[in-house]
Amino acid sequence: MNKPDTPDFAALLAPFIGAVPEEAVPNFLALLERGAAQRYRDWAEQLPDFRDGLRRCAASEDQIADIVEGLFPIDEALASAIREPLPAARDAYYEVFEHLSLADQLAIQADAELQGAAVWRGMLAGELPAAVREGLERCSELEQESSAYLYSILDGVRAAG
Repeated sequence: MNKPDTPDFAALLAPFIGAVPEEAVPNFLALLERGAAQRYRDWAEQLPDFRDGLRRCAASEDQIADIVEGLFPIDEALASAIREPLPAARDAYYEVFEHLSLADQLAIQADAELQGAAVWRGMLAGELPAAVREGLERCSELEQESSAYLYSILDGVRAAG
């Protein structure tokens, strides 16, 4: 069975990311990671056979957000600025998954994780402090690990119906 095409999430979310001050974009992305973590927790409740792995993916999304927020601290004014477009951005992300089977949702999320890994790697350009470089590399690794897990369970999720 073919899965639906995975959208380019960077393009999908560009209008919302563009509404955020440039210096706060990593923090906005961190909040989106927290939204993805909630999706994983929801899937874990719907798929008890895969609950532990999906909860690990949720924890990874939260860890990514923690890393990014630690690397790029912002003041309250910027924190307010990134919260404003967040609900619409999350809605746009969630709409991608509407009316799809759980297996198709997970397949798209697996692809989205790889797109996320590419975003964190893309932030590695130029001179960066070692801690920032290591943190962004870790974020990319966590995204790839979640993607690999999702791909590993797709057949089982499809078989479960």
